[in-house]
Amino acid sequence: MAELAPHELRVLVAVAETGGFSAAAARLGLTQSAVSHSVRGSEAKVGAVLFERGRGGASPTPAGERAVGLARRILRLYEVLGAEARGAGREPADATGGVLRIAAFRSAALHLLPPALERLTARHPGIRPEVRVVRELGAGTAGEVAAGRADLGIATLNGAGPAAQEGGAAGLLTGVLREEAYALVHPAGHPDPKALPLLDWDENCGSYTRDWWRAQDWIPRATLKAEDDAMVLTMVGRGLGMAILPELSLREATDAVDIAGLGPSGPVRRVGYVTTPESASTLAVRALIRELRSEKA
Repeated sequence: MAELAPHELRVLVAVAETGGFSAAAARLGLTQSAVSHSVRGSEAKVGAVLFERGRGGASPTPAGERAVGLARRILRLYEVLGAEARGAGREPADATGGVLRIAAFRSAALHLLPPALERLTARHPGIRPEVRVVRELGAGTAGEVAAGRADLGIATLNGAGPAAQEGGAAGLLTGVLREEAYALVHPAGHPDPKALPLLDWDENCGSYTRDWWRAQDWIPRATLKAEDDAMVLTMVGRGLGMAILPELSLREATDAVDIAGLGPSGPVRRVGYVTTPESASTLAVRALIRELRSEKA
């Protein structure tokens, strides 16, 4: 297969992100015909149709999704090439700088990342972290990494969650950062919290804890749903139900709730990082992983 040039990769990414050839041309300062010609040439080189064309624009085919994700990752290597070359032979402690793109689920972004980023930027003032909160639904944070939109993601690693699925499919690298037990949280002072309805949130649906939940005859079917774990915690404090939440989510607990352990057989969540093989070798990502591993919160 003939290799795609950097400008061809940029065209693929622009078409995918703007949803059409005209919009991509406007973003890149090209003509529509030049973009169309570039895409056709890329498809011929790859040997697959990368975009479905229609009156509504252009959308990536499955082959196109994969190609665009790899294109972003390759272009990212071009972006960091200079900093990596200048830092050759140095330890991660000597990482030079640049933008570091991070995707994390809500509670990790609030409680796990900040102390690590505080140390990271103190030691490497040139590194500029950009953190986006991504819900662990569908591809989740691992999908952002696989698609080249993040250099590193913080994800739930155990069970059949998106990190495990995407990591296996896309060849991502993962590492466990912490293990946290789930706990029962209920309105403070309630005489019989197990009689309350169960509060749940969509982002928790893929958790392996479902298997544990199904084995507990005292847990009712979820009768109340919330947007996220923070809302669940607030609703519990209002006396609307009880919930089973992991430790990071309970960092925001107030005196309005009581927390009880679930014993040695209770579920445990593994939280870790997800990155690509190429990003794992860069100075900034290595430095961040070092700080995350040193976090004892």
